[in-house]
Amino acid sequence: MRLSDFIVQHVDRIVDEWEKFAATLTPAADSMNSVELRDHAKAILLAAARDMNTAQTKSEQIAKSQGEEIGKTPTLDQAAASHGELRHTVGFDLVQMTSEFRHLRATVIRFWVESLTSPEIAYFTDMIRFNEAIDEALAESTAAYAERVTRSRDIFLAILGHDLRAPLQAIGMSSEILMRKTTINDADMAYIKAIKSSGRHMATMVGDLLEFVRSRLGSSLPVERKPMEMTVACREAIDAAIAGHPDCDPTFTSQGETQGEWDRARIDQLLQNLIGNALQHGASPHTISVTLTGSEHHISLSVHNEGEPIAQEAIGSIFDPMVRALNEEAGTHNPSTSLGLGLFIVKEVVNAHGGSITVTSNVGDGTTFTVVLPKRGEAPRSTQSL
Repeated sequence: MRLSDFIVQHVDRIVDEWEKFAATLTPAADSMNSVELRDHAKAILLAAARDMNTAQTKSEQIAKSQGEEIGKTPTLDQAAASHGELRHTVGFDLVQMTSEFRHLRATVIRFWVESLTSPEIAYFTDMIRFNEAIDEALAESTAAYAERVTRSRDIFLAILGHDLRAPLQAIGMSSEILMRKTTINDADMAYIKAIKSSGRHMATMVGDLLEFVRSRLGSSLPVERKPMEMTVACREAIDAAIAGHPDCDPTFTSQGETQGEWDRARIDQLLQNLIGNALQHGASPHTISVTLTGSEHHISLSVHNEGEPIAQEAIGSIFDPMVRALNEEAGTHNPSTSLGLGLFIVKEVVNAHGGSITVTSNVGDGTTFTVVLPKRGEAPRSTQSL
């Protein structure tokens, strides 16, 4: 009997074996009933049998083996994807879920071989087609499972970041009130300033985390443009950096008309992250420079630091989230307080304003990030790394 016909005739027996095996995958299986354990097994098997009976060219076979969409089976994919999602929901780990497919493959082949009286050449083709179908189902199920894992993690991070804001605000307000008291000695004042500075760092990290999660969940970075003076924003960002780094003395130069329409809160994020990045990775806090130039329709902002250049292999991923490839072990001036999200947030702010950002880094010239922003709303421009 051909394998596809065998699967159809014995599908319930095969699914019984699936159920028995799934019941051993504890602790998640302990609380599952028969229907939940069997899940989409029957649908996957019947879809695989239909796929095996479908004519397939050599090129389609090669395409399927390489994971391309050509020749794939929608019903098989849908059943497998739903299985992956539900297994994640009930608490199976990825190893347990994939082991179900391994056991299913072995069960079908064992039952079929036991039923055969004499092998035929066509049976080899049946084996190939069945393995293709199971591999396709496994790939779809794993992809769906992984997507659920990622989304669950992002939602958790969003909740965590949101809930951390309240205690951080309380720390900031409390330290501000304590600093206003007149009876505090110098030693106590230093402690209070350290608490305030640490709270500000944590608030920045939480803000970056929330923006990252928002982008992961499919929400673009919202901006509300209002008239503002970029020179003022730069000076205030530098003042904030100095408050957190008393030994910091960056230089700032501004020329041209720097008035425009931007989202002030987003611009503050951009400036804090760029200046903070320069302080983090510069050879000395005294070699940080911020340059602002205004033209008729755009402003150009450059933040420069000396020190170890960014490795060339890291340039292409410098704006990716969770990437910290700025030679952190090369003796940077300050210990890291970053989640690896700062430059990602900078890129998102730049894109939301329809601007561009470039970075150059080498031994002789140091590292310079240059942001160009239109003074009025324009269609978004691509972010670049040079």
